[in-house]
Amino acid sequence: MDRSERSLEVAEACPAREQELLEGLRSGSEQAYEALIHLFQQPVYNLVVRLLGDPWEACDVVQEVFLKVFRKVRHFRGDSTLKTWIYRIAINEAYNHQRWFRRHRSQQVELESEVASGRYFTCQIPDRAPTPYDCALEREQAAMIEAALARMNPSFRAAVVMRDIQGMSYEEIAEILQVALGTVKSRIQRGREALRRDLAARLEPEPSLSWTPEPAR
Repeated sequence: MDRSERSLEVAEACPAREQELLEGLRSGSEQAYEALIHLFQQPVYNLVVRLLGDPWEACDVVQEVFLKVFRKVRHFRGDSTLKTWIYRIAINEAYNHQRWFRRHRSQQVELESEVASGRYFTCQIPDRAPTPYDCALEREQAAMIEAALARMNPSFRAAVVMRDIQGMSYEEIAEILQVALGTVKSRIQRGREALRRDLAARLEPEPSLSWTPEPAR
């Protein structure tokens, strides 16, 4: 868990602090907007990048998420927590982006991608390994998991990411997705099973081929 997610947990534990933040946002306070970005930017990015599987696309979507939050915060009635509301917007924006991409993919010309300077969001990969080999192995395993998540049914993926990667409760996920608690548990169970099958199939060793060399003539 990174620093922004720890700060978010602290803020969630204090409803008065969230109310103060909301009042600042509604009044147009620049400090409140900075506090919102500090609290939610990285957690929302972590969610979106795993829903989309592409860091740069995730950056664009997260920017759209916060633009929508800034435009609509005055109409936020407080029926849910601020985090629930923002995550709901993030998931909807990620799904909308996927639908748009699928519709326009055939019409787009692929260009060689270059890393643009000045990107506001970054993707951080923690290096916990003591040796270069272990580090490479960890990156390979992480890449396999990310790829398996990308192949998963989107509704299962969202539930699994929020539960198993972001550590959210079943109740929070149900509120964000606006589905029944039983539906959340079912999606997580089915998503985990799909992930297990996908990884097992790719990690299974290839069968050895029996081969007997021909005698020399």
